Amino acid sequence: MIAKLKGPIIFKDEKSIIIDAQGVGYRIFAPTHCLLKFKIGEIGEIWTHLSVKETSLEIFGFISQSELNFFELLISISGIGPRSALGILNIAEIESLKKGISEGDITYLTKVSGIGKKTAEKIVVELKDKLGAKDSQVGSTKEDVEVVEALKALGYSQEEARSALKRISAETEGTSAKIKESLKILSGQ
Repeated sequence: MIAKLKGPIIFKDEKSIIIDAQGVGYRIFAPTHCLLKFKIGEIGEIWTHLSVKETSLEIFGFISQSELNFFELLISISGIGPRSALGILNIAEIESLKKGISEGDITYLTKVSGIGKKTAEKIVVELKDKLGAKDSQVGSTKEDVEVVEALKALGYSQEEARSALKRISAETEGTSAKIKESLKILSGQ
């Protein structure tokens, strides 16, 4: 498998670049922000994923290994191909996408051509646990998750609930006690 390429950029368009790696030109499809960093004639270095189909081989490239890892997480979901995953990476920064997925926000994902509400929800469900998104900012205990869910049920946003939970006393124990203290914080008392 081709994991990384380095060489002069000999061609560039709105979807791809071609890197000359020791006399062989490799066409690499990449997110827009990645393509903007490369200029024809300069040496480019890019992390890659080789997509093998019945009729073709395509290389997808990324500036960092973390981008590549996120891309590979996306394509591990049934129904999400490399082009759709690339489309997702083009709509926002990876951290924004991860945050949206962890909060169950599908608005970013439905902006991608070919990804409807059901597919976006599937992405959120399948990646939420893989990204360690189970309320990682507040702690992943079952109790904390229950407190956040209870506050959301009372009309508070995920962000407000997490913020309040962070501010309660460390000595507060039990779901109901944490909910009461969070409500006091949220009501400004």
